[in-house]
Amino acid sequence: MVARDGDGWVDCDCGNRHWGLHGAAGLMIIRDATILLQHRAPWVHNGDTWGIPGGARDSHETIIDGAIREAIEETGIEPEFLTPLVIHEDNHGNWRYDTVIARATNKLIAHEVNDESHEVRWVEIEKIDAMTLHPSFIKSWPAIKALIANLDDLIDPLQL
Repeated sequence: MVARDGDGWVDCDCGNRHWGLHGAAGLMIIRDATILLQHRAPWVHNGDTWGIPGGARDSHETIIDGAIREAIEETGIEPEFLTPLVIHEDNHGNWRYDTVIARATNKLIAHEVNDESHEVRWVEIEKIDAMTLHPSFIKSWPAIKALIANLDDLIDPLQL
C-alpha cells in the first residue's frame, strides 16, 4: 500500500481515457436544494467546466475516503460537517467513477484551495442543467438527480 499510488491514466473497456489507476471518486455535497460545484481551471483535463470535487483513488482507500480526501484537497471542507448517504457507480468495466452523495450542515464552508479550481459555488439543483458541465458529469447527472430526488426515502445512510 503506497500513498498517492492512484495517479495515472487508464484506457477503459468503453474506449475512453480516464484519470485514476484504481478508479476515481467524487463528492457531491448537498445542502438544502443546492449542490457544491467546482469550476475547473482551463488547464486541467476537461477544463473550464463545472463538476464536483473528485479525482483518482489510491489503492488503499475506500470510495468514501477517496472522495472526501479529494474534496478536502480541492475545496478545503471539514468532513465532520458531512453525512454520506449513497454512492452512485459509473462502471466502465476495468475502471469506474463513484459519486458519494453526502448531506452537509450549514457549518460546512468550501473555497478554492489550489489552482485546479477557478471557483466553488453552491448551485440550485434546478439550475445545474443550464451550466457547462464536465462531460462525464453530464452523462451521470440524470441518474444522480433521480437519486437526490429520493434521498429522504433513505433509512440507513452510509457512515464515515
